[in-house]
Amino acid sequence: MKPVGEEPVLLAELKPGRPQRYDWKSSCETWSVAFSPDGAWFAWSQGHCVVKLIPWPLREPELSCKAPERKSRSSKAEARSRAVAKEKTLECGQIVWGLAFSAWPAAEEGDTDPACTVGLPCLILATGLNDGQIKVWEVQTGHLLFSLLGHEDVVRDLSFAPNGSLILVSASRDKTLRVWDLSRDGRQVQVLSGHVQWVYCCSISPDCSMLCSAAGEKSALLWSMRSYALIRRLEGHQSSVVSCDFSPDSALLVTASYDACVIMWDPYTGEQLRTLRLLRIWALELRSPVAFAPMTNGLCCMYFPHGGFIATGTRDGHVQFWTAPRVLSSLKHLCRKALRTFLTTYQVLALPIPRKLKEFLTYRTF
Repeated sequence: MKPVGEEPVLLAELKPGRPQRYDWKSSCETWSVAFSPDGAWFAWSQGHCVVKLIPWPLREPELSCKAPERKSRSSKAEARSRAVAKEKTLECGQIVWGLAFSAWPAAEEGDTDPACTVGLPCLILATGLNDGQIKVWEVQTGHLLFSLLGHEDVVRDLSFAPNGSLILVSASRDKTLRVWDLSRDGRQVQVLSGHVQWVYCCSISPDCSMLCSAAGEKSALLWSMRSYALIRRLEGHQSSVVSCDFSPDSALLVTASYDACVIMWDPYTGEQLRTLRLLRIWALELRSPVAFAPMTNGLCCMYFPHGGFIATGTRDGHVQFWTAPRVLSSLKHLCRKALRTFLTTYQVLALPIPRKLKEFLTYRTF
């Protein structure tokens, strides 16, 4: 498996279009960036209590550097979407810390107060605010759909269930996570307590069975999305864990810490599989980074859903777009990924297959 392409190239840098209005901390930073699941929109919390919604791909005048020509299976659809979609500004009234997109199913005839046009699905964006509110917006119109109240401090991160169920999890400085059901008018269905420090990050696994949360502690917590019970505490970092995310097949979990390490875990057993050193871009099957991006003052980053690009947010309120090397995975890894989308670690270990194959399928070997 070899990476395709050169070191990351800065494609564009966007800057806030308004002067800084505040002198106090956290007034202009880009704390969060997000791409919509279909890759048609980019959201940027550009400071000053504002979220900018930008249709993707960027227009040519927005590109600050010449970029290699790129092709996508959805390029025609993106072009059509770009022709009708317009950039929007969401005035949130508070500093925005967290962002998360989700699809909203099409409304049916007879629905009262539907979020979307009858017969057409739409896209929503949840924003986590400084005062503990969560505001949920309809992207195409910019209309406010919900204001969710319950947290007592900053809502630092948000995560929608990937299965389209409209379940939203929020992480807050009030040391709790809260589970909301937008299909039931934004009802709060659970409060998860267990952290003793601010909760920085939350992530729902792609198979919607698990939730990981990271706080200002040396461990991350793993929860069941079915019972909302604590499954286990993941311990191994030497400093505060501040970020977490699952692999697309839900077979791996990674956590990042102020100890400058990223630990790769098996979420089913809690076993540490690998430790990576910290923007570096890694290929799973290689032992060293495939690329380094020369950025400074970075606060957040997000991969484009279809690959090829990374968006990064900085302390001065800017957002930068970088090329990401495309890596050709081996056939055996693609087969492993396909199998692990529906087999847990315990199910793999129970299969009547050779030990070495079990080790490979459970990511003990690469």
